[in-house]
Amino acid sequence: MTIHVLGAGVAGLTTALRLCEAGERVVVHERGTDLSASASWLAGGMLAPFCEASVADDSIVAPGLEGIGFWARVTEVERHGTLVVAGGRDAGDLRQFGARTRSHRSVGADELAGLEPDLAGRFAQALFFEQEAHLDPRRTLASLVRRIEARGGSVRFSEPVEPEAFAGQPVVDCCGLAAALPRLRSVRGEMALVRCPDVTLRRPVRLLHPRWPIYVVPRAGHVFMIGATMVESAAAGPITLRSAVELLTAAFALHPAFAEAEVLEVGSGRRPALPDNLPRVERTASGVAFSGLYRHGFLLSPAFSQLAADMLVGAKELA
Repeated sequence: MTIHVLGAGVAGLTTALRLCEAGERVVVHERGTDLSASASWLAGGMLAPFCEASVADDSIVAPGLEGIGFWARVTEVERHGTLVVAGGRDAGDLRQFGARTRSHRSVGADELAGLEPDLAGRFAQALFFEQEAHLDPRRTLASLVRRIEARGGSVRFSEPVEPEAFAGQPVVDCCGLAAALPRLRSVRGEMALVRCPDVTLRRPVRLLHPRWPIYVVPRAGHVFMIGATMVESAAAGPITLRSAVELLTAAFALHPAFAEAEVLEVGSGRRPALPDNLPRVERTASGVAFSGLYRHGFLLSPAFSQLAADMLVGAKELA
């Protein structure tokens, strides 16, 4: 028996790996021509359950922390925590963020300079979420494919992803906005990748700004991902000029050296979300559907992919 997983985003690939590790024969079908077709390609890669609980339910914390361990065996994970900063005029926003979250500590200017020397003298105070981590999403997606293939599965591109194409065979529907789940909506996110040799950061930094709240995630070679807007929109076009300007302006507010950064890429993607902004796994006529990861794709996919695999083939078989 072959299990067909529809969609090669982070939901589909993590579920496929879970099934392969359980000894199942798995084929992943992706409509796009490569891994860049999914919104996961544009993700920040922050494994930040405590910070994300500021805009979601606190129930994401436990599975998010467990997911860090999953990713550590799949790819390289940087476990340096997260810093949240705000300008002097926005100190109230920092206090409010701290009140909405937990498992952080307040650090002053001296400790902040020790954690991130390039931010020395720029902020009087920060919140440090020491248990959080981050990864490179693109490297991670490629690693998932390799692991699936190493266990006998396959990932096929330019393939049909309609469940009806696999009548009588078990299907895991991870088609994002097209998945067979009711009440899915599109939340548009926009991002920029820049290279800035004059800035070094070890961990993601979130800047609380009244107009342009952003996060800056370091990647190899002094490359930084700057993201990300959250727009309730089904528009699938490229990034808007306004969003590009706001993202880059906010990066300059974090550190003025970003004014000389090379812009490597700008992009936009549509993320599937449900009314409570939490993912869901439900049974369908052909198997299961898994979608609604919102902005928590890499954070929550390890836990919910296990749920999807268990629901499809049974917890006893997976044990």
